[in-house]
Amino acid sequence: MFIPGIIISALTFPGVIVHELAHQLYCRALKVPVFKVVYFQMENPVGYVLHEKPKSLLHSALICLGPFMINTLLGFLIALPSAIQYNLGAGMNILDYAMVYLGVSIAMHAFPSTGDASALWQAAKEDDRPWFTKVIVLPIIGFIYLGALGSFFWLDLIYGIAIAVGLPWMVLQWAA
Repeated sequence: MFIPGIIISALTFPGVIVHELAHQLYCRALKVPVFKVVYFQMENPVGYVLHEKPKSLLHSALICLGPFMINTLLGFLIALPSAIQYNLGAGMNILDYAMVYLGVSIAMHAFPSTGDASALWQAAKEDDRPWFTKVIVLPIIGFIYLGALGSFFWLDLIYGIAIAVGLPWMVLQWAA
């Protein structure tokens, strides 16, 4: 079943907002000036961060991958208390379901976009460092494009569920 990306983004808008916020936070942490941030809009792209060109290829990679790290961690941490409560036998209430939705929504937007991959590719092409430093970045770019292709097959949703439902369950099973 095909559902347009804009509808999915609207249903999971908290994840889009956190994705763009993660880009912005990495820009700030790396002292890369940010010109404009659109956290969410009902058009393509649904969100973006315009910033100055980073000083190095490493900074470009960190800004690109920031949402993967932040959205994954936050999606897990938001859903974890609900998993703990469920695991203790207390069941789940409406707030728990909302927290799991929020965790899945945030985690499913962890993958960098093709726009992020394009920016990283451009940074790699323009970088004047030796070729072997660029070779390190090329697999990252490839994985980003594979993730974008995988979203056609709901890989992003599967990832979100794995992080916000599966991972807390595994951690609690391990801790028991």
